[in-house]
Amino acid sequence: MGSGDQTSRRSDRRWAPRYSFRANLEIEWGSAVLRASTRDVSSNGMFIESTDPLWIGAGFTAHLVLDRRVRVDCSVKRIEPGLGMGVAVTLSEGQHEQRYQDLLASLSNTGT
Repeated sequence: MGSGDQTSRRSDRRWAPRYSFRANLEIEWGSAVLRASTRDVSSNGMFIESTDPLWIGAGFTAHLVLDRRVRVDCSVKRIEPGLGMGVAVTLSEGQHEQRYQDLLASLSNTGT
């Protein structure tokens, strides 16, 4: 398998469009609250810029600091040393899911 095969396989996993989006983020991890920021978001994930990323497989709750906070459950999928971590996002049904979907809709409309 050549390196081109690996690249195409990685891009296949990213079926949801990503939108460049910067916002402050609070990570609840155990009893600690860590501060970070987003680099991009999609319907199923985001990249969190952090000097001290968690490890692959770590789960945590994050709060996007917007006009109205948006809570998302995250699981670390990849690490970029010195930059941060790519996470999968899970939304529970309700107001936080709607706020996140509204955010994505507004980002997709600004690109057209």
